[in-house]
Amino acid sequence: MIKSLVAAAGLSLGLMSTGAFAQNADFDLTNSTGYPIRELYVSPSKAKTWGGDVLGKHVINNGDMWHITFPRGASSCMQDIKIVFDDDSSEVVWEDFDLCKINKITLTYSRSSGETKATVE
Repeated sequence: MIKSLVAAAGLSLGLMSTGAFAQNADFDLTNSTGYPIRELYVSPSKAKTWGGDVLGKHVINNGDMWHITFPRGASSCMQDIKIVFDDDSSEVVWEDFDLCKINKITLTYSRSSGETKATVE
């Protein structure tokens, strides 16, 4: 799935507002990629664009956790996550998280193989 980096209006902490969540979709994201994350995007799985960067000026260092808060009236439960690493500006995408059922996501990544993994709770 290809999404552009075009910022969309109507974002609160980088999340698009187009419908109502059936449940609370807030979650904790733990960085276990081995690299600091400079940018974090969360977007509905069917969207063609990414919203704004959730982190702003913050960086999530390896091993750190960041709490993602969705505004009331945010989009569907199914969301994708894209990160941009601080050290080399490379991007990685994880797709199809049901955030109405997930409280915690731990992202892992192997730069040498390109393999991504997400553990959810």
